Amino acid sequence: MSRDLSRLLRPSSVAIIGGGAWCKSVLDQLTKAAFDGEIWLVHPKGGQIDGRAVFPDLAALPSAPDATFIGINRDATIQMVAELSTMNAGGAVCFASGFAEVSDGGDRNAALLAAAGNMPILGPNCYGMINNLDGALLWPDQHGCVPVESGVAILTQSSNIAINLTMQSRALPISYVVTCGNQAQTTQADIALGLLDDPRLTAIGLHIEGFGDLAKWQTLARAARAKNIPLVAIKVGRSVQAQAATISHTASLAGGDAGAAAFLERLGIARVDDLPTFLETLKILHVTGPLANGNIATISCSGGEASLAADLTEGTQLSFPPLNQTQHDALFAALGPRVALANPLDYHTYIWRDTTAMTTAFCAMIDPDLSLTMLIVDFPRTDRCDPTDWDCAVDAALATRAQTGGNVAVVATLPELMPEHVATALLAGGVIPLSGLREALMATQAAITLHAADLGIDVCAAHPAAQTGTMMTEAAAKTALATFGLRIPQQRTTNAITDINLSDMPFPVVLKGAGIAHKTEAGAVALNLPSAQAVQAAASAMPTTQFLIEEMITGTVAELLVGVVKDPAHGFVLTIGAGGTLTELLQDSASILIPSSEANIKECLTRLKIHKLLLGYRGAPAADMTAIIDAIMAVQDYVLANVDDLQEIEINPLICTPDAAIAADALIRTSQ
Repeated sequence: MSRDLSRLLRPSSVAIIGGGAWCKSVLDQLTKAAFDGEIWLVHPKGGQIDGRAVFPDLAALPSAPDATFIGINRDATIQMVAELSTMNAGGAVCFASGFAEVSDGGDRNAALLAAAGNMPILGPNCYGMINNLDGALLWPDQHGCVPVESGVAILTQSSNIAINLTMQSRALPISYVVTCGNQAQTTQADIALGLLDDPRLTAIGLHIEGFGDLAKWQTLARAARAKNIPLVAIKVGRSVQAQAATISHTASLAGGDAGAAAFLERLGIARVDDLPTFLETLKILHVTGPLANGNIATISCSGGEASLAADLTEGTQLSFPPLNQTQHDALFAALGPRVALANPLDYHTYIWRDTTAMTTAFCAMIDPDLSLTMLIVDFPRTDRCDPTDWDCAVDAALATRAQTGGNVAVVATLPELMPEHVATALLAGGVIPLSGLREALMATQAAITLHAADLGIDVCAAHPAAQTGTMMTEAAAKTALATFGLRIPQQRTTNAITDINLSDMPFPVVLKGAGIAHKTEAGAVALNLPSAQAVQAAASAMPTTQFLIEEMITGTVAELLVGVVKDPAHGFVLTIGAGGTLTELLQDSASILIPSSEANIKECLTRLKIHKLLLGYRGAPAADMTAIIDAIMAVQDYVLANVDDLQEIEINPLICTPDAAIAADALIRTSQ
């Protein structure tokens, strides 16, 4: 059911139900924000609070309020929600706890939802919302927000984290802060969708503990993309995997967080790991939107800072392109022969305080192929130093932005060395003030990852994964996958190795003990057996009486692992990695969601360390990439045809040769 959140998020009238300190704080914050709409206080005792008349009940209000803060106990909250819904109020914040988050709260939670009907509610168990664009808020505590004309929205599941983020002193313009609480009715995705209608919104930051309805998040991502509103997230918590790592390598490689990472990637939502980087990413997105690529430049008057910047980008998608001829000539004209021209650039200090010369040098570095040019400047403490000596850097940065129109950031290597008043002045001139060099670089990395490859493909719904089930035999698993186009070796199973006729098998062959998960470790694999006698001898040494005989695949370029696990929170997660004996040794894998396009699967393969082997390393033959992608697509097709019962698939190894990709081993676990 779709609910209109516009009155709740952008109210013209506000009601506060309750008489305690929390409700008094809501009134204080509305007064402090100079809210110019109607404020109605509701309490059965009536009277006055701060000179305002208190209405004894909702029926006495002049009209239905747009937004209501309900600051009373949980049982009374349900009654008030029912009355508000009946009178066509715009929405409510349910401050009380004690609903679905506690053992005896399930019935109350259901009653609350029934009472609300189609009226949107935030919570329960949440602080509410702050609208800094209109001075409208339902917020029972202090906060650090200021009025803004445009800015980013921050949505959190934690009220305490929300409070802390409002206290930032990084000059980030925050348009909305909304806490989601239990999300009994209105989810985080619902709230974000409701905010997209505001043209003053520049980006949305999300603190996420869990996704819930995956399709709703996909709807949000598509709507945000259509409106050019970038999304960035901190995703905390780890979903429990359906299968222990001892059964398959895939579960171990995918880990508890792979599904969340793959889901965010699918939706084109940038992901960061900490709150400082979260804020710096939002700052970049507020000014520039998503960055086109990872090409950056840094300019500093210290070789140490230039080296540090270069080192911190190792292992990221960021790069420092060499200077082109235009940049080189312009920098030489600005700095002369005394400076070694490069990117990162140490321009020395001899032009410091000469704003015109600094501007000329900074402008010389700006280039259309650069997503961001960073001017590294640490500002002094104002309590012990004279900061006016740094005005030249601020003025030159602002002039550079004005003259070139390029994306310019001023970066302090230490977060505390970017004063808020300096950051505010820079931001007003279109220059991004970034606090902390590592945070700045990680934020830049996040800002270039906002391009989803498969946003047009619908995600699979998530369902609880079974903790038990049935493991197919290797032969049965391969046969099942082969019906969907996966190539498998010629094979034969037997319980009596001495009686089997191997005359039509192509020697050499492989002998495997059937019914054993990790055959190599158990001594249940014998390779390259040249004859029936060799097969019988190998069988006699194995700890089983059931066997699988297969043709030996030769000409191996590389071995891959292709696995799928049913993630109870995110659907089916496809993991591709180094296979065979290298699986544990390299820990080289990447995960994406099913379904994925061929293009996304191809891109996933490029993330692997062994990708170079697949392409033909140092003159060695290359693997057939088309055959590899076809094999992975066959696995995906099997998954999509068996979504109800399937729990896990693993192919390890998928032997990749110059002309084929063949599943040498496979397991399938179902819930039946």
